[in-house]
Amino acid sequence: MYYKMDHERRGLALIFNHEFFEDDAINSRTGTNVDCENLASTLKSFGFEVRHFHDLTYQCISNYLGEVAKMDHSQHDCLVVVVLSHGDLGELYAHDRKYNAESIWSSFTSSNCPSLEGKPRLFFIQACRGDQTDEGIKLQYCRSEPDGHPNLVFRIPTHRDFLIAYSTIPGFYSWRNKKQGSWFVQALCSELDVYGDRQDLLTILTFVCQRVAIDFESYSPERANFHQKKQIPAVTTMLTRLVKFARV
Repeated sequence: MYYKMDHERRGLALIFNHEFFEDDAINSRTGTNVDCENLASTLKSFGFEVRHFHDLTYQCISNYLGEVAKMDHSQHDCLVVVVLSHGDLGELYAHDRKYNAESIWSSFTSSNCPSLEGKPRLFFIQACRGDQTDEGIKLQYCRSEPDGHPNLVFRIPTHRDFLIAYSTIPGFYSWRNKKQGSWFVQALCSELDVYGDRQDLLTILTFVCQRVAIDFESYSPERANFHQKKQIPAVTTMLTRLVKFARV
């Protein structure tokens, strides 16, 4: 029922954090470093070897993912990859250009990374997937800003033992607070900190969806199109067992 989580090492957790972009027309992502720090702290508490990277170009991201895919993960429990950036539908932004979001996980199929075969590969993406906003219900929270731009088609991967948790559903904005970080990462870290060694990951992600849906709302009264908006994360799972972490 559960994935084997008693290998010599928990595994790598890669965080690709993007705050600034080569194109001056793309807004910087104030608050993303808070997300990066909180994620690193939470993941380290579960024994992950956290490696974080800031404002890499697409080629650097691609090269590094290729290097990690060639590594021997036979003594690792799993792999975590996090992307914090702007995005479109089916695309993410590196420092210098847009790229297909699928390239983040395609390196880690069993054929490309055989030492991870049968092990969970977990991807968490904080980025917009379009320009629609969710009217939701009326609440009131801190000033927030969106994470992206619109376009393209997202192809759902069918790789076994993959989980892809997006901060929002296709076509919609993903919100970020300039001081406290993105809603999704705030909720993810909070729920992992409380339930990470008590519940399986899919249950925890259900709690994350509930927290984002209920506890957060954009507050930008000077911009009616961005005021009092809501958000719901989207989880795609091809896991074949339950994932449950133990603290170290």
